Amino acid sequence: MNVAIDWFAFLQVFLAALLAASLVVTFYAIGVRLLVRAGKAPVVAPAEFTDALTVITDKDRKRAAKAAAKAARKSPLTVMQKRVAFVGACASFTVCGLAVLGGLLLIVFNH
Repeated sequence: MNVAIDWFAFLQVFLAALLAASLVVTFYAIGVRLLVRAGKAPVVAPAEFTDALTVITDKDRKRAAKAAAKAARKSPLTVMQKRVAFVGACASFTVCGLAVLGGLLLIVFNH
């Protein structure tokens, strides 16, 4: 049995995957950054597991939410600048979603 590997096709797939991963990570990071600049920092309550080394108390959770609200109030941006940053964040997340959707469409329909 003779196995032939098309190295050029392998290189194309490798570069496409590297480019797509870089694109998604970059635009996701830009989106989160713009979301924070818009004053809409994603404050997520940490999950509490029974086997966790540290457990976040309600007091710590409230303190983190209060600090995020205070940082949002102290933002030097105007209302319009915050709105533009929020729109930019939504656009960045949309680019991420479109990149993932495009990859899925390539997998499904390019076979």
